Formats: sequence, C-alpha cells, structure tokens
Amino acid sequence: MRVNRLILREALRRLGLPGALGAALIAFAAGYALVAVLPARDEAARVAVQAERAQARLARIRSGAEAPPEPAGERLAAFHRSLPAQALATEAIDRIFAAAEGEQLSLARGEYALVIDPEPGLARYQILLPVRGTYPQLRRFLGAALVAVPALGLEDVDFQRKQIGDTELEGRIRMTLYLSRR
Repeated sequence: MRVNRLILREALRRLGLPGALGAALIAFAAGYALVAVLPARDEAARVAVQAERAQARLARIRSGAEAPPEPAGERLAAFHRSLPAQALATEAIDRIFAAAEGEQLSLARGEYALVIDPEPGLARYQILLPVRGTYPQLRRFLGAALVAVPALGLEDVDFQRKQIGDTELEGRIRMTLYLSRR
C-alpha cells in the first residue's frame, strides 16, 4: 500500500497542478456518465419504444382494426352490471351452500351482515361461516364457491385441529359478497 501511495504522489508531482486537475475532471466525467448519462439514455430508448407502440395502436384504432378503449365511466358501469343485484343475494348464498353440499359439508349457522358502501350502487354482504371437515373437502368447497359466485371474495380462513391426530378441521371462513344496488 505504501509503495502505491508513493507512485501516485510521484505521478501527481510530474503532472503538476493543471494535469492533476485534468485527471480529476476526467474521473468526474466518467463517474457522471456511469451514474447519470447511461441510465438516462436507456430510459429515453424505453420511452421511444413505448411511443412507437402507442403510435401504432393509434393508427390501428383510426383504421378501425382495433376498438378504442372504453372510457373509465363505462368500465365502472360494466363492473356494476357484472355484480349480482342486491335482491339476488339469497340466490348467491344458496350457491355457496350448494358448493358445501357437494363436498358433504354442513355449514353451521353463520353470521351475515349487509354493509351499504358510500360509493353509490355498491353493497357488501359479509359472511362468516363456521365449518368442519377434512382439509381437501374444505379446499374444494372454497374453490367451488368462488367459481359458483364470481362476485364472492375470500377475506379470511382460520382452520384448527382439536388434536394432532384428527383428520377433521374446525374453522371459520369469512367471505364478502359484492352486490349491485341498481
């Protein structure tokens, strides 16, 4: 280490003040290029590719080859139309119970709470169901219920075994059924 310092000091003495200042500027420029210029060049290339894609899509929309995007208001209205009506909540719950029957699960008395969101047109039916069955049965039930009722969201699952050797689990499933009030 000491020899390297001596070599560096000797080289700086030979260069003099203008040479040392020039070497420092070259080192600063190289560092600036690595830290700022190269990443900015990569970002500019990425933005140029995105702009080309956007121009190509705009040309397809103008020519009629591609449909224009839906306005946000129409997407929201389509979402509301895809949800079951609040009056049809019992039918959706019946499908949940049918999925449980398909797995030979008997759902104990659950808790149901209707929550009206301040967002106009939405309501949530919060469902808490105590369950008892084997893990594969419970898992298949959850999958079948989510397929049977697409507006159903799984919030929380809590399973427990009474003893380590038990094959049956006891637990609670909390789900939310999203409904349209229109």
